[in-house]
Amino acid sequence: MRSRMIFNFVAGVVVCLAAASGASAQDFQRSYNLGEGGAVQIANVSGDIELKGHDGGAVVVNAYKTGRDREMVEVADESTQGRVVLRAKYPNNCNCDASVRFEVRVPRSSGLSFDKITTASGNVRAEGFTAGRVALSTASGDVSVRQLGGEIKASSASGTVRVSDSTGRVNASSASGDVEVELTRLEGGGDMSFSSASGDVHVRLPSNIDAQVSMSTVSGSIETNFPIEVKTSRYGPGSRAQGQLGNGSRTLKLSSASGNISLKSI
Repeated sequence: MRSRMIFNFVAGVVVCLAAASGASAQDFQRSYNLGEGGAVQIANVSGDIELKGHDGGAVVVNAYKTGRDREMVEVADESTQGRVVLRAKYPNNCNCDASVRFEVRVPRSSGLSFDKITTASGNVRAEGFTAGRVALSTASGDVSVRQLGGEIKASSASGTVRVSDSTGRVNASSASGDVEVELTRLEGGGDMSFSSASGDVHVRLPSNIDAQVSMSTVSGSIETNFPIEVKTSRYGPGSRAQGQLGNGSRTLKLSSASGNISLKSI
């Protein structure tokens, strides 16, 4: 009798563990084979989005739902030929305790466009691939970019934006937070802008950059080791700097309404 009770207890534990494992498994998993010029859009409401390079040829999306009301949320797949369109779908007027975390595996080298990767509340990360265009944004959270190539746009309404060990053309901004950028190599042309309404802007670029440089801060200081003259306001706070580096083939703008600015060479 005792051995049977032990068996039933162990069996119950196994069932509970299996159920818990199932709850943490993917709630959405799909692979997409996109040709040259294909595009990916992901719109989240609450939760992080991570894009990471892999050695495969397909875009692989896993989504995980968490929270008390997780079953009330679904991942809507509105994809068409050559375009992946995914969004977190909540019931109307739902004050739901539910979040969705997207994990996306991206071919390391492709001509794909990730032209709208956004979340209302959460962090956005991208790492380890080259694409035609990558546009990342969050209303409340941080944006982190590492080892990316291509045309990159990263923005946050309330959070820090970091771009490191990347190449290509980059534009980064934060309404309330710092902007930190390090580009190891510049590929292609195009203007670049780095700005914060309330925060510091720190940028590191190759020493051989060609650009028409403009830097300004309303309330803060400017520091640079490039041959650009920095002028401070005579009657109040704030600084400005302008100058040409190399042949000035692109425009480079750094600005902050309330913060310090630095432009340094790598």
